[in-house]
Amino acid sequence: MSATTKRSIDLPAEHAAYVDDLVASGAYASESDVVGAALLALRDRDMAVEHWLRTAVAPAYDAAEADPERAIGLDEVFADLRARHANRLAGHD
Repeated sequence: MSATTKRSIDLPAEHAAYVDDLVASGAYASESDVVGAALLALRDRDMAVEHWLRTAVAPAYDAAEADPERAIGLDEVFADLRARHANRLAGHD
């Protein structure tokens, strides 16, 4: 078992009630387990975002910087979005 450090935190009432409900339901054994699971989920999400930024966003940015002509202008992007939206409103998904 890893070492623990005691913390005291303040939560908004709705968050505290949610934690209490999770423990009362038996989904978690304690408030600490709820917070631990939440922190692991937050870490996993942050790692996934960081991976996406490094493997998808940064290379796309670098490619656009290297060859700006390959980029699509904002006017064209918004015109396409408006057309897609109009088609969906008209029922032509």
